[in-house]
Amino acid sequence: MHRTIRGMSWPLPSRRTRELIRRGAEIALQPSAAWLEELDAATLDEPRWQQIAADPVLAAAVRRSNRSNLLFWAAANVRSPGEPVAPNESETPLTIARDLIRRGLDESSLDAYRAAESVVIRLWTQIACTLTSDTEELRDLLDVSLRSIAAFVDATVFAISDRMRTERGALTRGSHAERRETVTLLLDGAPITVQRAEARLRYPLTTMHTAAVAWTDEPGADLNQLDAAADLLATAAGRSRSLSILASAATRWVWVNGRPESSMLHRTLSDLPTVRVALGSTASGVDGFRRSHLDALTTQRLIARLASTQQVAAYEEIELVALLTHSPQNADRFVSRLLGDLRTAPPEIIEAVRAFIAEQCNASRTAERLFTHRNTVLRRLARADHLLPRPLTDNTLEVGAALEILHWRGHM
Repeated sequence: MHRTIRGMSWPLPSRRTRELIRRGAEIALQPSAAWLEELDAATLDEPRWQQIAADPVLAAAVRRSNRSNLLFWAAANVRSPGEPVAPNESETPLTIARDLIRRGLDESSLDAYRAAESVVIRLWTQIACTLTSDTEELRDLLDVSLRSIAAFVDATVFAISDRMRTERGALTRGSHAERRETVTLLLDGAPITVQRAEARLRYPLTTMHTAAVAWTDEPGADLNQLDAAADLLATAAGRSRSLSILASAATRWVWVNGRPESSMLHRTLSDLPTVRVALGSTASGVDGFRRSHLDALTTQRLIARLASTQQVAAYEEIELVALLTHSPQNADRFVSRLLGDLRTAPPEIIEAVRAFIAEQCNASRTAERLFTHRNTVLRRLARADHLLPRPLTDNTLEVGAALEILHWRGHM
């Protein structure tokens, strides 16, 4: 007896083989963290996906897509073991299609899924070898299941490719497409006059700019909040002219004239808890438009790499940390060597030292900054000196740098 789904067809295996496949699929429905890490690494390490891997939002979408595909195939084989599995056309993998097109990638980028397929095959083979010691049963099990995995990946890649072709057509039409194309030309340094770019974008390019990246990495988040965040950025910059570009489903690239006021931005964004914002430097002209955007991307990637819990981060706040944490291992050693036991001190002790350094080692100004008594500050600093490997006065600059790394890693 044959079962056919969308052109995929093969004879149904024996009852024993179907039972083994079902048992293996039940195991695959609960993949270990190590499995998932290996699967994600195989996909994101693909050379053509380096642009995706560098973007925290797109990388998270790829991870969700990997899990969706794995669980989709496994669940189908629990329900109907050994039968062909229809392509995964749920929203999770098809969202990838839109985002790949928006970043200028084509269908050839989907070859990364082949790298993931090789990992899945190896992990599935490990499962299969635990299900039976009978070589004939194992051969039949692998023959059917590996064919099923390959056919499922082919069908799913075809479905995503088809969606990419549709999305490409949609994205090349209308005012949004023209604005996105214009921004791409400006960021790439391609020849386009300022006058023409300003007319297309309806945004002045000869003034001071601050770029921002607004994004969410929360599955199921209200994406309308990203547009609200773009409006709040303009408000915090004094209701300045602004430009917002849909970079991906969960990311907006924003530019505002001037500089958003920090305290207002922090206060208003607290009403949008799933949205995070990375601010670039403030600079002028077309070069400033480009440089501020690159700085905003650097900021976004740093706080993602450090798993920072900060909702808002500005480039000037993290520039030193970005340089120091290029190698996570070296950064860990630097923090351990400079801070010693202060790393695990209560937050008020760490914050007192950080504020003291920011106020140029003036205890009175530190007390005002922290809204506390000067004697309280002095007690906390004395406690910190006891925890530090060397007195704070001996290496204030280095301790300050180590505390900034600690802060942006979300340990405060």
